[in-house]
Amino acid sequence: MEEEKKKHRLVLPVPMYQSDYNIWAVLKNCIGKELSKITMPVVFNEPLSFLQRMAEYMEYAQLLNIASQQEDPISRLQYVIGFAVSALACNWERLGKPFNPLLGETYELEREHFKIICEQVSHHPPVSAFHAESADWVFHGSIHPKLKFWGKSVEIQPKGTVTVEFPKRNEAYTWTNVTCCVHNIIMGKMWMEQCGTMEIINHSLGYRAHLTFKQAGGSSRDLHRVEGYITDKSKQKLYYVYGKWTEFIKCTDYQSYQEYVRENAAKFKNSDTKSKSPNDSPSHTSKKMLQKFNSLKVSTFRSQNSTQETDEDELEDVPKGDSNFLIDIPNSIKIWKVNPRPLQSGDYYQFTEFAMSLNELEQGMNQTLCPTDSRLRPDIRKLEQGDIDGAALEKTRLEEKQRDANKSRKHKNTIQWTPRWFRHEINPYTNQEDWIYNGNYWQRQFADVPDIF
Repeated sequence: MEEEKKKHRLVLPVPMYQSDYNIWAVLKNCIGKELSKITMPVVFNEPLSFLQRMAEYMEYAQLLNIASQQEDPISRLQYVIGFAVSALACNWERLGKPFNPLLGETYELEREHFKIICEQVSHHPPVSAFHAESADWVFHGSIHPKLKFWGKSVEIQPKGTVTVEFPKRNEAYTWTNVTCCVHNIIMGKMWMEQCGTMEIINHSLGYRAHLTFKQAGGSSRDLHRVEGYITDKSKQKLYYVYGKWTEFIKCTDYQSYQEYVRENAAKFKNSDTKSKSPNDSPSHTSKKMLQKFNSLKVSTFRSQNSTQETDEDELEDVPKGDSNFLIDIPNSIKIWKVNPRPLQSGDYYQFTEFAMSLNELEQGMNQTLCPTDSRLRPDIRKLEQGDIDGAALEKTRLEEKQRDANKSRKHKNTIQWTPRWFRHEINPYTNQEDWIYNGNYWQRQFADVPDIF
């Protein structure tokens, strides 16, 4: 008889605290500065450590299981694309700031088909390393988040490369995540977007995925949109990738995409305000139409009846988004679709069902967890339970304790901190410095770990 799947909690102990705290009082002197060095009031936090947020990469880990089973390397890359994009979906509407991890803090998570260990390996600069594995794949990396305040928005740059390996196929993929921007920090309704380019590289066979996360634009039509291509080692385009990082990712062969473009470009022929030259050849006209199709703000990604415009100021207030994302190119396959959030999510920091479980202390877990695990942090635990004042006091105490420990190391001439579960090495696929797991955590030898809480 198949073992019953373990059930996890679907809500937190109490709903989130609704704060009217004046964020401008904190941020007015921070324009252009890196926010990771600024002490923020606890009311701006969500009850998770950044290590736990990093573990949310794993919500759609089954995509790596599917990828590992594909015989075709292009199919494997498609599911790696789905996994890379899916890791960003949990961020939508998550406007609370995770707690900064303490130096030496860890977080572990074991689920049916994978396990992951995260560790804060550096404090200045703050660097978080992780290593996840299953029977068929390994996923690892280190993140050095940079946060900057630009007056009306906060920019979060997730510096660092992540790597997926399929050891049985002697295959590895790497990529860097895109920038997240949170708008309307001071006034209006806050909203976020992911924007920039992501390049996923197959280091064994030379295939690459070039993805563009579009900015919302003046009328927010491109809000959440992702599109790009899969190319071979000679840079020939093989597949077209499209979707939304908040909802789904699809993929179709490049020929089907080109045919779709040609068929739909004619719909916009009459909207061209420039007169066609008598000398334009059919091939030249076709190229112009293709360029126009790709640059048009109003396209088949929107309903033909949706014509409402929004100016920049209105966009900055509340993004309209695109509720009529109708494009479905022939021969497309759906790589990934987002899981629905719990009905009560809005009362609990907009957490996904997966996020709801991350700080859960299951029965007997106290006896096996490493003492540095994020679940044992008293400030996070108190915030989760609705004790705002207690969380603020504990947050201050832990920060002071961390400073005292650093001073003590300096006094003893042992300034260099040595992480316990990761070592500083060169990533063989990127030839850049990285933090690589030493393989020892799951032996659970925790007798002499430092007391950081």
